[in-house]
Amino acid sequence: MKYHQIISITFVSLLLSSCSVWQAYTRPTLSLPTDYKAATQYAGWKTASPSEPQLSLAWWERYQDPQLTALLKAAQTANYTIQLAEANYRQGLALARASRAPQLPAVNGQASASRGTNNSNTLDNNVNIGAVASWEIDVWGRIRNSVLSGEANAQATLADLSAAKLSVQSVLAQSYFQLRILDSQQRLLDRTAQSFERSLQLTTNRYNVGLASRTEIAQAETQLRNTRAQAIDIGASRAQLEHAIALLLGKTPAELSIAAHPYETDAGLQLPIVAASYPSALLERRPDIAAAERRVAQANAQIGVARAALFPTLTLGASFGYSNNSLSDLLSLPNRLWSLGPALIGPIFDNQLRQSQTEAAIARYDAAVASYKQTVINGVREVEDNLALLRILEAESIEQATAVKFAREAVEQTENRYRAGISEYQNVVIVQSALLSAERNLLNITGRRLTASVALMIALGGEARDTTP
Repeated sequence: MKYHQIISITFVSLLLSSCSVWQAYTRPTLSLPTDYKAATQYAGWKTASPSEPQLSLAWWERYQDPQLTALLKAAQTANYTIQLAEANYRQGLALARASRAPQLPAVNGQASASRGTNNSNTLDNNVNIGAVASWEIDVWGRIRNSVLSGEANAQATLADLSAAKLSVQSVLAQSYFQLRILDSQQRLLDRTAQSFERSLQLTTNRYNVGLASRTEIAQAETQLRNTRAQAIDIGASRAQLEHAIALLLGKTPAELSIAAHPYETDAGLQLPIVAASYPSALLERRPDIAAAERRVAQANAQIGVARAALFPTLTLGASFGYSNNSLSDLLSLPNRLWSLGPALIGPIFDNQLRQSQTEAAIARYDAAVASYKQTVINGVREVEDNLALLRILEAESIEQATAVKFAREAVEQTENRYRAGISEYQNVVIVQSALLSAERNLLNITGRRLTASVALMIALGGEARDTTP
């Protein structure tokens, strides 16, 4: 083949490299509602204007709790789940760079020396040195689709990293708030136990002067001991939560101690107002949705790679070097060797291997699309769930706070009647137990509201993301 023919073939090959055997990627479409069903019913919701940031970059700062902020910031670098996701992201970046390598020729050096016999049974030496270059012409888009697949995978792993951060933030914040609720429960039980001690002393004094029975003392003792036992049990739950937070910070339980810090009000802190946009905004904000969408793009590109394997591969090869029977004059002009030319390799019979691989790639794409759509509607459901839960718990909290108010009034009146000798101690036990139960229920509702509030923040996407690898 003459030199100008080789150049012509190379030029035509480069023109063919703009071809593709598979369609360009488009995001799967999914019909979403224009608004959340429970949004207008929850007082803590505000629809954000287009120019308004949907959520603070550090969403937890809305709770104005310095200790929570410090814990969450520490978890960003210390948590091992986040470190694992970050390592997977770096791996995704490296694989994306590797997928771009075939876009340019590969050049390899080679050197060899051998000694053996020839056909005339005489010793023969052979020394070779040179370089070999090869370049696959991307006629059918195999390399381009491999690059697109690698880039989509890197973007998916970046979204996975953001999702891991959100997951850790969610669990840590919810555990922290439950810890504070337990601190509030502990303080409530301690105060109640002190009140029951005074009731026991009063009953004992009345018993000593013949105004109370031994049964009443037993009732007061039982009530006091039960309350103290409940206070002790709080310590077990608190220790487990503290240990869980330590794990999220990459520490052993012995390395972390969180001081008790109960809420100062009966109803807990004021929950932040959530300002967010419409359900369609979840497609841009939630990292799990972004990761699922990028894996659809990756699967689509992999179909292009599989289909390209059905067609012949065109490769340009070149070599240059020297060959001689000794090293003394190896690098001389007469010993120079070179070659340049295309090579075409295509499948003839593979027992439907490549066709089966293509069908498998299409099936993986369909599965990725279904997973993406399921992730989207699940994200919308999570927002709706927590909006509805916050609305219901808000109303429940109001009713429970009213119940606490009347329970305190009942305790005060019954204790006064008992001191005046016109009521039995059994009535005091009943109203005091009802008050303690009502106050604990109110704290439990507050904890559930805090947990749902964090879950709503996370369901809306939490912090801003960067999906550029």
